[in-house]
Amino acid sequence: MPRYFLEVSYKGTAYSGFQAQINANTIQAEIEKVIDILLPPHFPGNSKSLGIKLTGSSRTDAGVHALQNYFHFDTDLPVQQWKGIGNEVTFMYKMNAILPDDIVAKKLFIVSPNAHCRFDALSREYNYYIYNQKNPFLREQAFFYPYKLDIEKLQLAAAMIIEYQDFTSFSKRNTQAKTFICNIQESSWSIEKHNLVYNVKANRFLRGMVRALTATMLKVGRNTISIQDFKNIIEIKDCSKASFAVPPHGLFLSAVQYPNACFDSTT
Repeated sequence: MPRYFLEVSYKGTAYSGFQAQINANTIQAEIEKVIDILLPPHFPGNSKSLGIKLTGSSRTDAGVHALQNYFHFDTDLPVQQWKGIGNEVTFMYKMNAILPDDIVAKKLFIVSPNAHCRFDALSREYNYYIYNQKNPFLREQAFFYPYKLDIEKLQLAAAMIIEYQDFTSFSKRNTQAKTFICNIQESSWSIEKHNLVYNVKANRFLRGMVRALTATMLKVGRNTISIQDFKNIIEIKDCSKASFAVPPHGLFLSAVQYPNACFDSTT
């Protein structure tokens, strides 16, 4: 059965996260609703049945944004035949006409039948944005943190993260993760216009991990804890020792990367 990848971008403020949940407004639920509208009612799997179900690549939490995220879905009916759409360009236009203003469908493409948008991802990249002077235009996309920070110590802490693989201390307790091992590829702080930005890239992330890393490093930057304290928090593997005290609206999933083989629909 043909498989499609759908690239999306969204502002997560109004949503209870990325993945569909019972009695909750989510990114997945909104997109599935639109696909169900566009799918011909006579096609098997539509009408009063469950319809097409999406599989997501990265489960962002409530209030978290994404510049790039992916779903995949399977259908025997070519997208060009959905209600006389004609081609993928028209399909995307119609999707975006129906979707809420805070969700954008960016690209649809057929992939290898075995491609999996979650398990085949090589890496995910997140950015956490912070500003220290009151600015109403940043209020929903960055964390207002009006304190002096030692940037050099922040960089030392960020570089230290790459040396480790077990991030038990930075995972929320209520998780279904079978392992707390993550391979961190990049970890650094930068200044972009009005924002101080933490950038981190890894093969996978634990629930709440990026926000916990950010919040705990901010304690280093304020000299509340030392670099050695931060090292101890990583090594003790106890999430009660880390801080999770930064809000979700400063966090963006900025990129998800795949091997080229995923996009070869002939494999």
